[in-house]
Amino acid sequence: MPIKITLTSIIVDDQEKALRFYRDILGFEPKLDIPMGAHRWLTLVSPGDPNGVQLVLEPDEHPAAKPFKSALTADGIPYTSFGVDDIRAEHARLEKLGVKFTQPPVSMGPVTIAVFDDTCGNLIQIAQMN
Repeated sequence: MPIKITLTSIIVDDQEKALRFYRDILGFEPKLDIPMGAHRWLTLVSPGDPNGVQLVLEPDEHPAAKPFKSALTADGIPYTSFGVDDIRAEHARLEKLGVKFTQPPVSMGPVTIAVFDDTCGNLIQIAQMN
């Protein structure tokens, strides 16, 4: 069997705040929540895909994490990208929930993207294939 992606991480400044945002606002579903000292092994999956790729909400405790996140944000670079079926509808839904976008939906050839602040120190891109 070929290598496949099973986990991907996003570095967050507060795991509990990140859980609320990614679960309650974005709609991801909790998968694992295992205490690990001061932090947790905290993962979520896409709605309706309990055995899919897990998103790890990784604490930004490593000395390089905060400067890395700050540099990406300062340059307007998203940390990661999530796919959506209808970017304009998702943009409208998230704006109604108070999500702050740094880039509204814009078409870029084969893809339309939008970028928002996840409230946890990251810019996140959503993308729809055209």
